[in-house]
Amino acid sequence: MSRRRGAKKRVILGDPQHKNLVAAKFINYLMKQGKKSIASSIFYAALQNSSAKLGAEPIEAFEQVIRNVQPAIEVRSRRVGGATYQVPTNVRPNRSIALAIRWTVTAARKRPGKTMDEKLAAEFVEAFGGKGAAVKKREDTHKMAESNMAFAHYAFVGTKKSGART
Repeated sequence: MSRRRGAKKRVILGDPQHKNLVAAKFINYLMKQGKKSIASSIFYAALQNSSAKLGAEPIEAFEQVIRNVQPAIEVRSRRVGGATYQVPTNVRPNRSIALAIRWTVTAARKRPGKTMDEKLAAEFVEAFGGKGAAVKKREDTHKMAESNMAFAHYAFVGTKKSGART
């Protein structure tokens, strides 16, 4: 890890059709081997198919899908006194969106189907209704955090301030 300065956040412009930042991030995550035009055509075809099935505006349906998949809490491994605990922590908004995108794309790739746009559209429709593999992943994450709530007090134990001895 560099000691000079932290990495700069790259500015991502919105997608060309809807000027939506989350859609642009989704296309970038969907992309393989630098083929952005193919990824964007898959995304827009899936958006059109799913919005036709749902009877909603495409970008609003997509935003609802992302909101349905976003986690609010997750577990992180924390080592205290030789034992490792799964400590529940709140998820930052940027990470929450990134996890939702990752889980949706992964769930769509694992689905049986012919083309990626059909698989992605089916995942969008299920996630819009609060079902699907991506929503199940979020619910499992929340369940694990709830079951480990007894270790929540370890979230800030053992963090040292600079110059302080414990």
